Amino acid sequence: MTKLVVISLGEGSLNKGFPKVTVQIWQTNNSRPTQFSGGLPPAPKIYQLYQSFQSIYRALYQSLKKRDPDRYQTQLESDIEADLDFEIDEEGLTNISKLDFADVCNLLSEEINNWLNSALFRPIDQKLRARLSLDDDFQVIIETDDYIMRRLPWHLWEFFDEYQKADIGLSKLRYEPVARTAEKKTKNVRILAVLGNSEGINVQQDRILLEQLPDTSMKFLVEPARRELDQWLWDKQGWDILFFAGHTQTHEQIGKIHINKTNSLTVAELKNALRYAIARGLKLAIFNSCDGLELAKELADLNIPQVIVMRENVPDLIAHEFLKNFLTAFAGGESLYLSVRYARSKLQGLEDSFPGASWLPVICLNPAETTPTWKELKGHKHNKLSPQFHNKGLQTALIISALLTVFFLGVRSLGWIQKLELPSIDFITRTKLAESPDKLLLVTRVNFRNWF
Repeated sequence: MTKLVVISLGEGSLNKGFPKVTVQIWQTNNSRPTQFSGGLPPAPKIYQLYQSFQSIYRALYQSLKKRDPDRYQTQLESDIEADLDFEIDEEGLTNISKLDFADVCNLLSEEINNWLNSALFRPIDQKLRARLSLDDDFQVIIETDDYIMRRLPWHLWEFFDEYQKADIGLSKLRYEPVARTAEKKTKNVRILAVLGNSEGINVQQDRILLEQLPDTSMKFLVEPARRELDQWLWDKQGWDILFFAGHTQTHEQIGKIHINKTNSLTVAELKNALRYAIARGLKLAIFNSCDGLELAKELADLNIPQVIVMRENVPDLIAHEFLKNFLTAFAGGESLYLSVRYARSKLQGLEDSFPGASWLPVICLNPAETTPTWKELKGHKHNKLSPQFHNKGLQTALIISALLTVFFLGVRSLGWIQKLELPSIDFITRTKLAESPDKLLLVTRVNFRNWF
């Protein structure tokens, strides 16, 4: 990645608009960003269309699952009754169809792009296009704490149709770099894989996919007790990736992880162990499970570098297909965010049977941390600079340059360099005298002895 684009929405909402949108473009070879600003107008229609999208998606998910229960994971009752920021209108959903859903998706996509082409935001779009080449490799991050804005399908922005080497992620407004307490010593990618409550779903397929990864050191926890999971997070060797497959849900805007058939945990209940694991090197968490955006937000409070989750409930086949395509691309050398884009895009081919599948995967990032490649997770040093906070290379170069300057000035003032300078001048003078004399010069010899 050569560039990072951070779009901070600041304070606001879809109903009130976002009066101060700030954009920064960071380059890995420059610790100073390009910055400009604009705004976004109120867009209550997007809010209404998203309500419709979510309502119809969940109803379709339930109807498809009832028709073929063996292919779809069961959903917890509390997940169905999740307390969201808005009310879901269930009227008229009994006769829904895929065509209805497609119409809502198209309208939502159109409305989002009209909004991002508004007069307030257009200067931002134009400046981005003026400063970014079509073949640039870069990540776009939307910084926002607004609940609805984090749930919008930002990947629908037509900007990404032209910039094929870019993808979009989410971030909170406030973040900071991780204070590392240890350097990685192993040469394999260390993965802690938690296979939680698997009632109604096939988590063994995820296990098979993980076991096929090259250069890994893997620990599987199958429906662990809380104490077992907590203890392994405290492992002193540290982890590169935390993987979870099983049931997750959001209740009253709090994410819950069902680690076994009887126990569920929140991020807060694992906070100390997770904070330790992050400090020891944990860089990526993957929740190949339902409705994980709140989990990602809570993990962001711990400044975890990267999290991949699903926006809504995810059918079993879609979860497996996404994981397979993502791991293939990422372990094959592709960047993390382009691996997510690749795997998400491939889900579109399954949308005749699984409507909305390509809208589900979301990546959430900490902009203060570099995004690692698979090779870097294995312990190979990288020479990239984190745009905001990792400009130590520049600082080191300036310090060394200043010290060398002071050293040579001090040595010269003490006369130590004369011992080298005088013999050099003498040698140059003798060499010149040995050459044939210049015709324009007259050499006169005076014999002083005859004067006395």
